[in-house]
Amino acid sequence: MAITSIDQEMYHYFVQLKDAEKISVVEMIKTWVLERDSTKHITIEQYNKEIEAAEAEIENGDGLSQEEVAELSNGWLHGR
Repeated sequence: MAITSIDQEMYHYFVQLKDAEKISVVEMIKTWVLERDSTKHITIEQYNKEIEAAEAEIENGDGLSQEEVAELSNGWLHGR
């Protein structure tokens, strides 16, 4: 595999970081790669099944109202 100019530039800056900074950068890159690799496409049939299941949950009262979601997310912003 040939080393590109962007690879060289990344290396140039990476080696200038402190160890703790290098760890942070590597963890961030790992997160991007793992998230990218974990994204799976589903079929339209699977998509429709998931929608039907969600609608059934709502009909059974297993969902949250808009007000409940707003209250819940407000708690996240304020550490609750």
